[in-house]
Order: sequence, then structure tokens, then C-alpha cells
Amino acid sequence: MQTEPLTPFRVTPRAAAQVADIATRQGRPTAGLRLAVDAGGCSGFQYRFDLEDAPAPDDLVVQDGPGRVFVDPVSLEYLAGAELDWTEALIGAHFAVKNPQAVSACGCGTSFSVA
Repeated sequence: MQTEPLTPFRVTPRAAAQVADIATRQGRPTAGLRLAVDAGGCSGFQYRFDLEDAPAPDDLVVQDGPGRVFVDPVSLEYLAGAELDWTEALIGAHFAVKNPQAVSACGCGTSFSVA
């Protein structure tokens, strides 16, 4: 059985708009959001979000309007096919990663495991 390759990592327009808004409110209007995958968390891996002024030379840069997201090559392996979105709910607003490679996740949504 042949499986289809995963689509590249993508950022929704809503998430990109929030990145631009956060960077502007921080006084760094040209900064972007670094999304990284680190070992740790209660499920094995965890997402890390940081505001950075520029991408590294080997980063994937996803830009939608003024909002930019930077992903390093190692993290991209765990994020292939994933989507970064911005969600708002009664419990608060946050970036959410919808990752088809994650086979389980913790309740907070920042920690996950892969097969």
C-alpha cells in the first residue's frame, strides 16, 4: 500500500495575522514567530513558540501578509503536513498546531508523541 506524501507545513491567515499583531504590540513589527519541536513534555515532544527578529539561514519561512513563521529543518520533520492556527475559546486564545503525525497529545495541546 502506497501512502501519500505529507503536504508542507502551512500557516492559516488567522495565525499569520496574530503573529503580525503580536510582533507589532511588542514593538518589533518585522519579527516572526519561531515554531520549534523540542524533546520533552508529558508526551515526548513539545511545541515551543518564540518571537525572533530574523530567520536562520536554513529555516523554512512561511509568510502570509505581514506575519512570518520560522521553522528549522529538524522541527520541520515533525511538522510536515501540520497547520498552525489561532484559536479563541472561553478558556483563552492561543496558537494551535494541527499535526497529522501526532499519534497522541496531552490535554494542554503543546505536548505530543509520534509513531
